[in-house]
Amino acid sequence: MSGSDLVRSPEWFAGSGQKSGQHRPGTGLVVEKSRAKPKRPPMYKVLLLNDDYTPMEFVVEVLMHIFGMNQSLAEKIMLEVHTKGIGLCGVYPREIAETKVNLIMRLAQRENHPLKCTMERE
Repeated sequence: MSGSDLVRSPEWFAGSGQKSGQHRPGTGLVVEKSRAKPKRPPMYKVLLLNDDYTPMEFVVEVLMHIFGMNQSLAEKIMLEVHTKGIGLCGVYPREIAETKVNLIMRLAQRENHPLKCTMERE
């Protein structure tokens, strides 16, 4: 049997009906089935906090550009931040949430707005 025949041979593949822990004759391989399922990464909520100085228009622009919201949804969340003091912008894996928080904080600082954004584990 040539090397190319071996690669095409069904015996080469682990999914050919062998049971877990069974020796594969002629291959030197032992087939093991994994029972553990990969865990989903923890998710984090990105939250905007109200202040009395950041213009509402700026908050809407941030929500549209950083979170990809349409005008209507961005205005709805901006009003929630304004009336309730906090608003949920989205839920993401940690690295993405951190990136969005950092972008918002840098934009607010660049525009001299005291807007605050945080994240918390879901």
